[in-house]
Amino acid sequence: MIALPAPDTDAPCRAAPSPRQAASAEEAGWRGRVARAFSRAAPHYAERASAQRAMAQSLLERLPERAETVLDLGCGPGEAAADLKARYGATCRVTGLDLAPGMLDEARRRHGEDVRWLCGDAAALPLSDASQDVVVSNLAIQWCPDLDAVLAEVRRVLRPGGRALINTLAPGTLAEVSHAWSHPDRPAALLAFRDAGEHRHAAWAAGFRRVDCRERAARFHYPDLAAVMASIKGVGAQVARPGARLSRDDLARAARRFEALRDDRGLPVTYRLLTLELST
Repeated sequence: MIALPAPDTDAPCRAAPSPRQAASAEEAGWRGRVARAFSRAAPHYAERASAQRAMAQSLLERLPERAETVLDLGCGPGEAAADLKARYGATCRVTGLDLAPGMLDEARRRHGEDVRWLCGDAAALPLSDASQDVVVSNLAIQWCPDLDAVLAEVRRVLRPGGRALINTLAPGTLAEVSHAWSHPDRPAALLAFRDAGEHRHAAWAAGFRRVDCRERAARFHYPDLAAVMASIKGVGAQVARPGARLSRDDLARAARRFEALRDDRGLPVTYRLLTLELST
């Protein structure tokens, strides 16, 4: 759901890069696009991310009683990291890590420096081996193209006996949004979410001793299409294809299709939530 920039068709011709160079350039471009998108979303994230906060509760309820070092991976504007610091107290070192500098600026503004705010990539964590008792991550790793690398890094930084508690998204997420915006010529550009089996396989491959992965539907309701789109765009996501411009006809068509799904609570938006509990 991250918008990608249109290709530069006026760029001068260059020698074709090697596969490794091309992969490295693609990853660097991905990191930059995600960082920019979420940095732009940062000032509005907290008030628009009510669904994300609700889903985070399922992780906070599973936390161990004690921890000396905790990582919030993909911390956004720092709500969960601040909750973790309040829960474990002054003796616990909580690190909030995010790829988007704008999110970290917002986290510092909202929560101060009691939490260590760190800019970094989930697939190359700037942390020492076996340095964390707990890793918490709410709705972040679905943006990462290399799931194997992310879970291997989580495993690397966890101490023996450590735990990772992760929420991510499975296929079927935002099905109503996809339906409303689908068009024969311009299908909605939604992220291809990975299923539970892929997450279990990656966790075992990373070397976790215990892997528990549970899936459930989390449904939220909004008064109108504008509120639906604000909830999605507010967390750095959108449905338009790269470079596409939505016309008034597109908006009217999406509104009609979404209205057909309305129930007595409003317009539904369903997330297929995967909760991973991993132990070293």
